[in-house]
Amino acid sequence: MLRKTQGFSEKCRSVLRRRTTLELLANSTWVSWVGVALIGGALFLLGRVLQSEEDSRAAAEALSDSSQRTSTHAFIRKVRPLLNQYFVPIVRGKGTWENARRKAKRDLISAGLRDELTPDEFIALKFFLVLFFPVTAALLKALDLVDAGPLLIAGASVAGWFYPDFWAKGRMQRRQTEILKAMPFVVDLLALSTEAGLDFIGAIGRVVEKSKGNPLVEEFEQVLREIRVGSSRQDALREMGQRINMTEVNSFIAILISADQMGAPIGRVLRQQSEQIRAERMLRAEKAGAAAAQKLLLPIFLFVFPAVLMMVIGPLVLGMIYGGKT
Repeated sequence: MLRKTQGFSEKCRSVLRRRTTLELLANSTWVSWVGVALIGGALFLLGRVLQSEEDSRAAAEALSDSSQRTSTHAFIRKVRPLLNQYFVPIVRGKGTWENARRKAKRDLISAGLRDELTPDEFIALKFFLVLFFPVTAALLKALDLVDAGPLLIAGASVAGWFYPDFWAKGRMQRRQTEILKAMPFVVDLLALSTEAGLDFIGAIGRVVEKSKGNPLVEEFEQVLREIRVGSSRQDALREMGQRINMTEVNSFIAILISADQMGAPIGRVLRQQSEQIRAERMLRAEKAGAAAAQKLLLPIFLFVFPAVLMMVIGPLVLGMIYGGKT
């Protein structure tokens, strides 16, 4: 009987020890999970604080930068506060828009719009126009000014997304045309200045000082600013070629850089380039004239030739018809 009692007591103590161990393990596991949760919450709060500070700093920079920008486009001036307030935060600092931001930056620089819009504002403008165009179409339909169906309203939304791209492309093409027109005159001035004794940087400064304002002169002025802040002449010219993004300008810059590296006289190279640019300009003019002549054939056959035929043959026909009666 005593042995049975002692065995039962040992079993009870064993069960109690196991239960205590399980409770300690459960308590320690619970404490561990609580600790992990607290650490995670602290890291989350720290990340939110850092992110909010970064957003505040970026917003302050964007506001200060946008306040210094003076757009020549009236619509951009009107909508810029709205863009910075509601649409720019959608894309600012988001890695998803990095490729679009890089492309927008390149297009804005090539179009001469870097002082008009930032890349984030350009993408935000697309979001704004996605809403603005269909709302405008719906308003015109409500006023019975246009017959805009659902398909047209949806098409207006799609057009709003792509319209800034077409606008930038049109500005880029006009700017490149102005650069092509100004190149012979500017290169002639550079050649004359270097032949008169100035170095290449001094010649650029003289051209910027004496020439009328055009995109090419503005780009040379930017080259001077970059050189003054420490950039090398070759790097500044390469940056100019990337900003303009034209085959003719890139070829001209590549020849200048090669002549500079080989130590060839810049004045002679500029004179040769001036003659070549003028020859290419005459060739482009001849091609444009030939293309214009071909484009005039259809209007001539449709409108001019029938009128001339009526003037020549009309009196003869009328004479044949009424000549015998008189």
